[in-house]
Amino acid sequence: MSFYKFIEGFKNFDFENYFSGVKDSFVEKSLSKEKIDYFDFLNLLSDKAEKYLEQTVLKSHKITNQYFGKTIQLYAPIYVSNYCTNGCVYCGFNKNNQIERRKLNPEEIEKEAIEIAKSGIKHILFLTGESKEKSDFTYIKETLIILKKYFHSVSIEVYPLEEKEYFELREAGLDGVTIYQETYDEEIYQKVHLYGKKREYRYRLDTPERAACAGVRQVGIGSLFGLADLEKEAFFCGLHAKYLTEKYIDTDIGISLPRIKNACGGFKPKKELSDKKFVQFLAALRLFLPKAAINLSTREDEKFRDNLIGLGVTKMSAGSKTEVGGYSNRENKNAQFEISDKRSAKEIDDTIRRKGFLPIYKDWESIR
Repeated sequence: MSFYKFIEGFKNFDFENYFSGVKDSFVEKSLSKEKIDYFDFLNLLSDKAEKYLEQTVLKSHKITNQYFGKTIQLYAPIYVSNYCTNGCVYCGFNKNNQIERRKLNPEEIEKEAIEIAKSGIKHILFLTGESKEKSDFTYIKETLIILKKYFHSVSIEVYPLEEKEYFELREAGLDGVTIYQETYDEEIYQKVHLYGKKREYRYRLDTPERAACAGVRQVGIGSLFGLADLEKEAFFCGLHAKYLTEKYIDTDIGISLPRIKNACGGFKPKKELSDKKFVQFLAALRLFLPKAAINLSTREDEKFRDNLIGLGVTKMSAGSKTEVGGYSNRENKNAQFEISDKRSAKEIDDTIRRKGFLPIYKDWESIR
């Protein structure tokens, strides 16, 4: 059964009425539970729960330490191509945006890998624009094989693939797949994805499941906050992760909470997710999904990221570049979005240690 059936089950649910009816006693009861259900999760996402943020965060901190210890796993993204056939109105790689398009050849990919590896990073996430013509399956597999020479764990964030393709990549050493639904609101999804394969809502929604069926060890999902109603997006993202966690017990499910950042095209978010709400959502997700990895990218500024260490986050990107060839070519200006934390991996490592946490560069499960 697809997760789409779960979404359909809430189509007639009056979220606005439910959230407006949440009382202090509802939030207090939800916080008192060892294990929370869907309605407890809704209570903790509500405006009423904001006054209980300190309690929620303290509980999130305790649960995170229980399951993950005082550790933060570090990774770096590498963009190998920015060709795209989609019309996503919020993305710098949108086909109609007038940017320089690049695709790294094998020698250039290796040069980028060598540069990143100098930082000590062992987990890498490689990304392409969504163009099967420019970044076909063979190119993706060849990129994976090159990167495996330099990194213990290689994950991909590319266009959705078929189960058999994920299986073939897993056999070649693929460790993880990241695929964001962007928005779970199907009507808004159509409005912000004007053309291209990405316009197929159901096909993208089922992608994490195809990866899990293929035996991929780690699958990451997320909503892009700013496209649709914030609380509903957090709710459905949490529900999706719960569904995948319970159905695919051998796959580690992770969540990201990216917020829309400036990019070519000038898209403005429908509603901005404040820092306070971000923390509330993060803590609520941790209570709802105690064992899920929660990732924090360099979309967020350094002060905010530093303050979130210990509050539920288990993975952080470090020393990130979002331009194709951005590690070895400092003059490249065509980023997918603006990053806010421009510190090196060493600087982030130092900060994590000062906070009393241990930065993790590799884990034994990812070494094949």
